[in-house]
Amino acid sequence: MRYLMSLVFVGQMYLAMAVLAVWFTPWAIFDRRGAYAGIRTYCRYVRWSAAWMVGLRSEVRGPVPAGEVLVASKHQSFFDIIIICSVLERPKFIMKASLRFAPILGWYALRIGCVPVERGKRAQAIQAMMRGVAAGQALPGQLIIYPQGTRVAPGARLPYKIGTGVIYRETGQPCHPAATNVGLFWPRHGILRKPGLAVVEFLEPIPPGQPIDSFMADLETRIETRSDALMAETGLPLPKGGGQA
Repeated sequence: MRYLMSLVFVGQMYLAMAVLAVWFTPWAIFDRRGAYAGIRTYCRYVRWSAAWMVGLRSEVRGPVPAGEVLVASKHQSFFDIIIICSVLERPKFIMKASLRFAPILGWYALRIGCVPVERGKRAQAIQAMMRGVAAGQALPGQLIIYPQGTRVAPGARLPYKIGTGVIYRETGQPCHPAATNVGLFWPRHGILRKPGLAVVEFLEPIPPGQPIDSFMADLETRIETRSDALMAETGLPLPKGGGQA
């Protein structure tokens, strides 16, 4: 029964994406506020429907970042994106370049100023990332980046990539770390959604001006320590055989 309800939930979630995209597109074409409103409405709908359909409640802890800041978040599944975008006023992402061509998602992502980056050699990727960030600076908002570069399963460890530190240094903006436990309930792959309380927690911001090395060490310690605590708080065991998406 839980699998069946998860399947129904996932199906209606994507149907809602299509319906809301069509509904908000005319406004979004002429005014970016329409794109932000459409995204925020959809994300809040997914959180609401997850709670009553599959028993997956969600909660945001800590002060929600506002203004021109970086948000460096742990990324475990699509649900942490949903939660973050449901509360930030003007979110925009560092994203894989291939997502530009994703139906619905790609157009809306570009409309709100997301920065597409081709994967490749580290130096080239960082340069491309900074060009993208510079090009997107005309659009105010909260720039979200995933320091590990991909979804990481609960309990798995992947290194934090230096690109986050470069962006932190070059923008001169404070960085708000974000921890999460969502991967225990909403996996990177598959249909099954588990009941429980999924949390995204915004942590104390790191002020601008730190050397990159110390910033990266501080960022990783804060995010990993708090994410581990949030996962332990659920009482659920970590899945075996973690890894990247």
